[in-house]
Amino acid sequence: MAKQNDDAKTPDENEKPVEEQAREQTGKKQVRLRVDEREMRTSYANAFRANGTAEEIMLDFGLNLIGPAANQQEQPEIIFKINDRVIMNHYSAKRLAITLSQLIRRHEDQFGELEMDVAKRRKDNL
Repeated sequence: MAKQNDDAKTPDENEKPVEEQAREQTGKKQVRLRVDEREMRTSYANAFRANGTAEEIMLDFGLNLIGPAANQQEQPEIIFKINDRVIMNHYSAKRLAITLSQLIRRHEDQFGELEMDVAKRRKDNL
């Protein structure tokens, strides 16, 4: 049996609040953040694709669309229409992952677990 590392941190210990991360990154100094939303655009995504290199992470966001079959013998296909690509370094990607994890945990605490298995979410048991 493999020996457990007593120094290993649980995921919760590694996930610091965003405010604490900001204080650590700025050397505990007060920093004013101004947000410029003048050129911001908003889009909706129900699907994503992630890829990475040694230097960066690429996230493609878009929509899963069901394309109709040409005839009844063919299966319909799902088309992933990519609308946006975000490229970030691994440090920013890790901060994003931690922040998303905290947001999901907060949502589930308030509204209940998000069931990932679509079949278990269906009411008609198809």
